[in-house]
Amino acid sequence: MYLAFGKRLLDLLLAGGALLLLWPVMVLVALVLWVGFDGKVLFTQPRPGLHGKPFLFYKFVTMTQAHDLHGQLLPDAQRLTPLGKFIRKTSLDELPQLLNVLRGEMSIVGPRPLLMDYLPLYTSEQARRHHVKPGITGWAQINGRNAISWEQKFLFDLWYVEHVSLRVDLLILWRTLRHVLKPSGISAPGSATMERFTGSSHPTSP
Repeated sequence: MYLAFGKRLLDLLLAGGALLLLWPVMVLVALVLWVGFDGKVLFTQPRPGLHGKPFLFYKFVTMTQAHDLHGQLLPDAQRLTPLGKFIRKTSLDELPQLLNVLRGEMSIVGPRPLLMDYLPLYTSEQARRHHVKPGITGWAQINGRNAISWEQKFLFDLWYVEHVSLRVDLLILWRTLRHVLKPSGISAPGSATMERFTGSSHPTSP
């Protein structure tokens, strides 16, 4: 019952309330980014949603589009500006996803939407993370975020899929607030963000 009706109601209440409360902050961030990134404010990209169906994902931009001599994007660490690092550290870059929540493409709580390129790489177990809508925050985000391995991340995602409830969502929201106030796990060890997923050598089980 909660997954069918209550979760959507909670999403609408929280996303709508957050937008009403935080729109001045979002406008200020957009203006700062407009200046800092030469007029570019939003990062948009197709991401897999419920059952892997793609949707257009929103974030505030934190990286430049700098390329090497061969036309390839430079590594994240070289494209992430000091301003971008601050935006990511404070999680302000995630605020535009409140619009994704209002549109029904995402939930406030759920597994993070990853890249479309990863879909063929999942094991059948890992693919079950798409049995619920992706979220702005989730069980993996409050248990290490980008500082944990892909295998651990998927284990946390699958645990959430099997235990989703109002109680679990409220727990995740409370712990997310604590993480925002005291950021951790923003980057993987030795990386500016998170290394690409290249597939698992063995099946993942919850």
